Amino acid sequence: MAIQGAAPEPGRVTAHLIVPNTNAATAFYEKAFGAKVLYLAPLPNGENMHAHLRVADSLVMLTQEDSDKGKQLERTPARLAAPQTLGGTTTILELYVDDSEAWFQRAVDAGATPTLGICDSFWGDRMGWVTDPFGHVWSLSSVREVLTPQEVQRRMEEMYSKMGGMH
Repeated sequence: MAIQGAAPEPGRVTAHLIVPNTNAATAFYEKAFGAKVLYLAPLPNGENMHAHLRVADSLVMLTQEDSDKGKQLERTPARLAAPQTLGGTTTILELYVDDSEAWFQRAVDAGATPTLGICDSFWGDRMGWVTDPFGHVWSLSSVREVLTPQEVQRRMEEMYSKMGGMH
């Protein structure tokens, strides 16, 4: 959608999240991630069918899940459902931030569930995962070290060796 002031940038992938309640999701993302509302598509009943948000430097779109909970409808060419309806998610949204601990806590304080606590990763990031109230998993990461591919590979092999290998 080329909405003035809320259009996606050419050549960039834009996350488009299906949520059970766009109004509640918008409020959560504002509180948890400092999202700025760029566009809302209000229905006559006060619900917003669609929203464009700015999260950090990224555009994130929201679409309210259809009331038929993920059934493929004649008007849509695909089955679109929120993670809660599907019983899981197929995507992790990774947000690089200046302070992963602070962003993690902010998201939890706003209602997200800690999924993977803050830790140092073998690839050089300090990161943690939260699951938002709508079932989407967010990785909140801060770069601690810039490593070569060979260093990452060596660290990964060391980690798996300590764990007894990959099964």
